[in-house]
Amino acid sequence: MEKWRRAGKIASQCREWARSEVKPGIRIRHILETVEEMMRKEGAQPAFPAQSSRNHIAAHYCSPPDDETVYEEGDCVKIDFGVHVDGWVADTATSIDLSSDGRWGSLIQASADALKGAINTLGPGVPVRDVGAVVERIITKAGFEPIRNLTGHGVDRWKVHCAPQIPNYPERGTAKFHEGMMVAIEPFASTGEGYIREKGKSEVFMMMRPPRNAKGLDRDILKYIESWRGLPIARRYFDQFEAEAVEQVISKLSKQGSLMRYPPLVEQDGVMTSQNEHSIFIGPDGVEVITA
Repeated sequence: MEKWRRAGKIASQCREWARSEVKPGIRIRHILETVEEMMRKEGAQPAFPAQSSRNHIAAHYCSPPDDETVYEEGDCVKIDFGVHVDGWVADTATSIDLSSDGRWGSLIQASADALKGAINTLGPGVPVRDVGAVVERIITKAGFEPIRNLTGHGVDRWKVHCAPQIPNYPERGTAKFHEGMMVAIEPFASTGEGYIREKGKSEVFMMMRPPRNAKGLDRDILKYIESWRGLPIARRYFDQFEAEAVEQVISKLSKQGSLMRYPPLVEQDGVMTSQNEHSIFIGPDGVEVITA
């Protein structure tokens, strides 16, 4: 718990720094790389690559190594990242309205209120579907749609995602929360239909299993991927290696099913999405928001 709380505190500090620094004209890559450097200076590491998705992109936009994309006036920005201390993962996210007239304020507030309502509902023995029902009710009452094929999730040592899945609506099922769980609740609100699809080039990858055939692969690159112990990594993390060799390893491991790709997750063009997220421990005396 000491390491989990430490990870949560660092995640909170990084999140609030990003909230203050995201402005029109600032490069996305600057925010993501600075957040990760802040983690390392505090003795922690990224649990997954820092990401910043804008507008209809709901999740998984991670800057490529040479990304010069900047935030623009009118953007609805999401910042999402994880921190780990000795493998103990804390996951958090926030949304920022870069419009001059505050037009996305109610959308962002809807996901923030849904997160608060979900946290107030959590406890040992509470059905998972009850939390989803609260999220759905709050977001739809605000006039938006929850994104139904994105979910909250459990977190654990060296695991960013584990049981239980926590949908943003009351999915059928009998799963319940229990004492000792650490969970990440992340309501997404949308001005569209509330469904996302994969679109675009993957910049985030995760080793799922050892390669069936490592023949011809750069051993140093393979060893580097394995050193993350199954946590997600970004293409921009490989700057010490020759780019062509990196692409060869990524391609071969992906074809073998050893490496999972995570492309951007998008709503329809013109749709806006927001996200807010905390990691919460369900303890004997109630819930503890470690990323508060």
